[in-house]
Amino acid sequence: MQFDFLIKGGRVIDPASGLDAQRDVAIAGGRVAAIDAAIDAGAAGEVVDARDCIVTPGLIDLHSHVYWGGTSLGVDADRLAAKSGTTTFIDAGSAGAGNFLGFRRHVIERSKVRILAYVNISFAGIFGFAKTVSVGECSDLRLCEPRETVAAVREHADVVVGVKVRSGKHAGGTSGIAPVDLALEAADKAGLPLMAHIDEPPPGRSEVLPRLRRGDILTHCFRPFPNAPVFASGAVRPDMRLARERGVIFDIGHGMGSFDFEVAKAMLAEGLAPDVISSDVHLYCVDGPAFDMLVCMSKLMALGMPLVEVLRAATVNPAEAIARPELGALKVGGIGDVAVLRLQQGRFTFVDAVGASLVADQRLVSNGIVIGGKWWPNEAPDHNETERFEAHAHHTHVDVAARHFGR
Repeated sequence: MQFDFLIKGGRVIDPASGLDAQRDVAIAGGRVAAIDAAIDAGAAGEVVDARDCIVTPGLIDLHSHVYWGGTSLGVDADRLAAKSGTTTFIDAGSAGAGNFLGFRRHVIERSKVRILAYVNISFAGIFGFAKTVSVGECSDLRLCEPRETVAAVREHADVVVGVKVRSGKHAGGTSGIAPVDLALEAADKAGLPLMAHIDEPPPGRSEVLPRLRRGDILTHCFRPFPNAPVFASGAVRPDMRLARERGVIFDIGHGMGSFDFEVAKAMLAEGLAPDVISSDVHLYCVDGPAFDMLVCMSKLMALGMPLVEVLRAATVNPAEAIARPELGALKVGGIGDVAVLRLQQGRFTFVDAVGASLVADQRLVSNGIVIGGKWWPNEAPDHNETERFEAHAHHTHVDVAARHFGR
């Protein structure tokens, strides 16, 4: 056979090249072997029927937490991959210099899907995160050691894409802006971008934003009050515009508490769409409100963001943000990461991080993914989980972990 398998009859949308047309995509040896209007099915060992589907580069989740079993917030990337159309998970600082080797050996190297990572400026990574326990990893500045961070970045350079810092009242306690400055020192020395999380002040958004450089990532860019990017009137704050003009990358990072429909509406109305859509999926939002990449992308579509731009923000844009041009695109000879998606029609209720609801008439769902030269179908039951979302505020960590991983 000329090809290992063929994805046939789908609408191929590749924002990197501008392609949006019905095409067949052939895969051989883990790479894209051909993209054409009609490829003979007899030339492939296996054929995937993509009629009425969207065929797009495998999705890249720029902000996830997948150090499962090693941190309290980690989820299993392999369990989410086919269901969410995601072929690359980028862990956003679950591990720091003190435990990155364990993350690599026990999770990254054993995963079927691709995992890359930011190294947390905190030596211990995110170690105290649960509904009933919240100990910010940057609350003790003795843990924020840039020399150790840079050493970890260099030791694991093949899988590291940047430095991560979580600043704010929850993540940093009374440390203020100091963790951001220390993380910037480390990122500068390593020659990599910084991903900066902001939660509730201090520090305020106005302290963090001016420090960020071109190519640095502001995650939780549509977060709710306080530290929201818009005034109560809905007008976008000037420091957000200046950051966009300077080349700071705006990333959704939905998560448990960082995406507000009203803020998103205001930002989109002012022409400030996110550069990147990411889930910030972790154990305390994988069952809602974030769920996964496709739910987050569907929310942006429901808010008026066009399909092609939503796909751009989940493929080529995050690939560019981490300087991995081999990802996020469909091109002959390129890596054969593919997502086969459907626009499911119906009535869907989405919930944001503050409990507001949004009703939509369509959502993106996955038929499956191609990664490592293999077709991986989505075998998860379609129960429209967004309709059944219930917060589990009073459950212990053991209860939540058992529900996700089993006992």
